[in-house]
Amino acid sequence: MTEVKEDQVEEQIESSEIVEERDDDVEEVETVAEVKQVKYEQGKYRTIGEFLKTIVFQALEMDSSDIHIEPQEKRVVVRFRIDGLLREVLTMDKNLYRTLLFKIKVESKMKTDEHFAPQDGKIQFEYGTNKLDTRISVLPTTRGEKIVMRLLSSEGKTFTLEELGLEDRDLEVVKKSYSKPYGTIFAVGPTGSGKTTTLYSMLKILNSKEVNITTVEDPVEYSIVGVNHVQINPKADLTFANVLRSILRQDPDIIMVGEIRDSETASIAINAAMTGHLVLSTLHTNDAASAIPRLIDMGIEDFLIASTLNVIIAQRLARRLCQQCKKETTITKEEYQELQKMRSDLADLVKEGDKVFKEQGCEKCSSNGFKGRVGLYEVLLINKQIRHIITSGANIDELLDQARKDGMTLIVEDGVKKVKAGMISLNELIRVTAIKE
Repeated sequence: MTEVKEDQVEEQIESSEIVEERDDDVEEVETVAEVKQVKYEQGKYRTIGEFLKTIVFQALEMDSSDIHIEPQEKRVVVRFRIDGLLREVLTMDKNLYRTLLFKIKVESKMKTDEHFAPQDGKIQFEYGTNKLDTRISVLPTTRGEKIVMRLLSSEGKTFTLEELGLEDRDLEVVKKSYSKPYGTIFAVGPTGSGKTTTLYSMLKILNSKEVNITTVEDPVEYSIVGVNHVQINPKADLTFANVLRSILRQDPDIIMVGEIRDSETASIAINAAMTGHLVLSTLHTNDAASAIPRLIDMGIEDFLIASTLNVIIAQRLARRLCQQCKKETTITKEEYQELQKMRSDLADLVKEGDKVFKEQGCEKCSSNGFKGRVGLYEVLLINKQIRHIITSGANIDELLDQARKDGMTLIVEDGVKKVKAGMISLNELIRVTAIKE
């Protein structure tokens, strides 16, 4: 990795030179016109805007979800989030960074003279015949303004449920749940666990000319032809709750709420399910069973939860082993003993001598050993027995015990199955899952 300097940009991303030419009397970029005067050379003259496009498009080519531009004491670091982990790809000097920051603020319609308050915006790039939306966040830090760009495909990047990693019993339960004409389906898990992608995969299946589907999101991450997408905008009073009320006056069949954040939104969504709509949404809970007490904490009556819930899908994302270079091995005695000390729950599911796979690295996976990601799932079917437990006020342990009797597998168990199938490594499973207490 090479540092990008103001007079000569050695950009590792493309392994080529970009030389900046600017007037001697231009010390700092102050106006849009001066931004356009700042040029870089890479076989031809290029503007600062084209330099920004180079970074964004390379991130897209590397299947990155986010770009982090982080000022440090003496340099500025550019990192891409690839398969959930950040990878440093570029450094630049502070003068070039200030020019780039100004350009980003102008394009995303932020205040260019504000340096001490957080700002948000968005930029759309033309990428071949497609469009790429980027959500921009600027946050003041002690060493300068940190920029994060979230890459959002306007063309709709959706997968089948099988491609996401749902299999066997879990896949059948999910299919039956979204086939019902009403009720709620919740995808739960931490930020970045693929909840929205799972819901969009269902929407793609449900989308037809005979149904009215509307989503309310912040931000709209994908676009599906035939689906009505609404972007939250608090400045225009377009909150989740307000938009959801308006959607219900639009004769919808299926509604997707990007996230249940408050009691008001939760109440409207649950009541929409009661009145004959299929509602899909997300919650931030660690596992499937925890979603029920979370809804109760939001003030939703237990009988409403029991009568409207179809299924709760808890999930995590694990890096998928590169199928080109993964290496077959077995769990050694030392590794198993260490596993017993660190993760007794996993030690109960695997044993010494079991066949597993480890990452190696090749040209196809950029010597990383991983290529893409796969979901680990825990699917809680809300059946008659579970509904009775919810309405009787039983605790989460009783609910979990019944779900296990009904055939629910835990996220860690699904992960072990994918470890033995050679989809992920044991170390990756340990990284993305927590000990089940």
